[in-house]
Amino acid sequence: MDIDIDFSSRDAALKLFKHVPARLQNRKHNTGVYFHKVPTDPLKNVCTIDHKAADDAGYFKLDFLNVSIYKDVRSEDHLQQLMDREPIWDLLQHDEFISKLFHVAEHSDVLKKLKPDTIEKLAAVIAIIRPAKRYLVNCTWDQILKEVWVKPDNDQYFFKKAHAIAYSHAIVVQMNLLCEQLHTGASNE
Repeated sequence: MDIDIDFSSRDAALKLFKHVPARLQNRKHNTGVYFHKVPTDPLKNVCTIDHKAADDAGYFKLDFLNVSIYKDVRSEDHLQQLMDREPIWDLLQHDEFISKLFHVAEHSDVLKKLKPDTIEKLAAVIAIIRPAKRYLVNCTWDQILKEVWVKPDNDQYFFKKAHAIAYSHAIVVQMNLLCEQLHTGASNE
């Protein structure tokens, strides 16, 4: 099981809890932490076993993600408003705007080609920019939506639907924040 929790400041959140960083191969995992007793290297304060082996052994890891787009969200109500507001999907056709977006900034070619106009289609784009589903970039939306969430037979990296939908919502929040900031900035001049 993999649970990701987004924070505007991961470090500030982690200061509140006693935790042990997870291990990814032979180094500290960038985001994974344990809040219960795990085998720990006392000198490095990191779990002594790789996160996948730890998962197999029954240890429960949480990923605390640093998602700085949330720093400008003023409250829970503000976040809900940003999530509920339909974004201006046509902005995903402009390189200057795309370059400011979380997770898709380097993929303007795919966004401009597929022209997502819903959360589900944006989630599919997020999956398509991964190696296992890249072949779908030249397909119709009907074909994309039939195949994009099917787990590949090989070990190529792919995105699960739940992760992609969550990232899509975060991108919509960011799109609406950017528009809000442009509008507010323009009206304050």
